[in-house]
Amino acid sequence: MVSYLIDAKKIRHRKFLATQRLSFSIGLFLSFLLVVGLFEWKSSDRSGSLEIAGIADDFEELMDIPVTEQPPPPPVKKIQQPNIVEVEVDEIIEEIEIDFDVEITEETVIEEFDSEGLELMEEEEADEIFTIVEVKPEPQGGMAAFMSFIAKNIKYPDAALRTRVQGKVFVQFVVNSDGSLVDIEVIKGIGGGCDEEAVRVISKAPNWIPGKQRGKPVRVRMMAPVFFKLKER
Repeated sequence: MVSYLIDAKKIRHRKFLATQRLSFSIGLFLSFLLVVGLFEWKSSDRSGSLEIAGIADDFEELMDIPVTEQPPPPPVKKIQQPNIVEVEVDEIIEEIEIDFDVEITEETVIEEFDSEGLELMEEEEADEIFTIVEVKPEPQGGMAAFMSFIAKNIKYPDAALRTRVQGKVFVQFVVNSDGSLVDIEVIKGIGGGCDEEAVRVISKAPNWIPGKQRGKPVRVRMMAPVFFKLKER
């Protein structure tokens, strides 16, 4: 009986040792597989990182565009602004004095006077135009009426106002045998549009009483100054 029990213990012990060896072998094998798997995973991760780094380097090379120097823009030319002469508001027509060889203002009393202020040109026989006649031509209503017409109808040119041009414009014209004023032209001007304005106004003037030679109306050439003047400020 005792011998049987001893044999049974030995058998169980041997089985336990065999099972222990098998478990150890299985555990060792599994550990080996785990180590090999980890090593393979790390190798693949490193190769993937290297590939990504290589792609990044290639991308940086493609993006490395050389900087080109652009030429500076040409300098902008400065445009010089013209000097504009300002005209004050108070310099209006009411403050302009214009006369026919005499100063005329609103306060001036126009009186009859001799027409000696109109210069007769030297006698010219061509085309039967006289410069010296027995009876001189004169405006309807007298010289004062003619001067009043000039003063009321003449306009000081804007260009002359801006540049303050003033002075005498010498105008030559012919008093026809019917009293009309023709062949009006400027002999000596001052510019600024004053010359044209003097011609315009004289051409609009009423007919004169024609001059006479030997009792007959004749054509007479005459010259008269038109005075453009601005009031002093």
